[in-house]
Amino acid sequence: MPTGTLKEGQVIVDGTRIAGTAPESARRIDLTDHWLVPGFVDIHNHGGGGASFTSGTPDDVVTGIHTHRLHGTTTLVASTVTGDMDFLAQRAGLLSELAEQGEIAGIHFEGPFISPCRKGAHSEELLRDPDPAEVRKLIDAARGKAKMVTLATELPGGIDSVRLLAEHGVIAAVGHTDATYEQTVEAIEAGATVATHLFNAMPQLGHRAPGPIAALLEDERVTVELINDGTHLHPAALELAFHRAGAARVAFITDAMDAAGFGDGRYLLGPLEVEVSEGVARLVEGGSIAGSTLTLDRAFQRAVTIDRLPVEDVVAALSANPARLLGMYDTVGSLEPGKDADLVVLDADFGLKGVMRRGEWVVDPQLG
Repeated sequence: MPTGTLKEGQVIVDGTRIAGTAPESARRIDLTDHWLVPGFVDIHNHGGGGASFTSGTPDDVVTGIHTHRLHGTTTLVASTVTGDMDFLAQRAGLLSELAEQGEIAGIHFEGPFISPCRKGAHSEELLRDPDPAEVRKLIDAARGKAKMVTLATELPGGIDSVRLLAEHGVIAAVGHTDATYEQTVEAIEAGATVATHLFNAMPQLGHRAPGPIAALLEDERVTVELINDGTHLHPAALELAFHRAGAARVAFITDAMDAAGFGDGRYLLGPLEVEVSEGVARLVEGGSIAGSTLTLDRAFQRAVTIDRLPVEDVVAALSANPARLLGMYDTVGSLEPGKDADLVVLDADFGLKGVMRRGEWVVDPQLG
């Protein structure tokens, strides 16, 4: 609950919502010795189930969405990767239709406005400086469904683009950046409020040149994304982020690509070929990490059982914090009357046993 863990409590579902009272005739489900937590909110996700949000058909995108719902993600922002501007505008139109239908919570553009020095799994020849006019083109193409744009804010036009995004109610995220500490502070002052997968695709923390990591961790206005898959971050880095930023400013994300919930093999991430081996995705050419195969139920279980984080802090990082960031906390992100009936059932070892989205079981805990 928003106030902490409640033992021997109950959640009443009436239609698609959580209700305050239940009639005597209500069907009852006994979840003794289980955890009941809010549905997970993923603000950075490129696909799953063998399907890509960047290049798949509408049916493919729905397949990817459903794959993550099976793992507890009841609210999802679909992320694109770097591509040609006209292509990205076309994808924005397709994804905005799914947002209008309620399948996704909005669109996140990761690239093309990022640094070639920190490009990660993005095609260098398609990168460009963040010209505010081109940023505006993507916002307009998304028809009010653009939620976030990741930028290397030190590039020409970066600060003006941050201001443009803030004016239009779109989250400006600092990521895939080679910015200095001072440049990052300037971006935050201009309106940037998210660190795209903190620590990854940015300069390392230095004692003389602290870089963007220090600036992003220290500012109370910034939410930091973390990929808790055991590959992207050392446990000590995760602990540092929670200790410095505090549990209220962390959002666990998947940064998932097609292979999430699907398996090892060869995939495309935008135009780049990716090899997934033992659940780790890397570019075939160069070997850079290329997103993840993470699902948020695994991120939850790892955070509690391996990283030993308090359950309440993990729930906040997976539900309340990203919901607030998206401006959706009035409907999702916690177990409270009036909100969407988005629930996740976990066993005593934090393994997923059930998922409800808007009052309907996606995974029925009684069926296993």
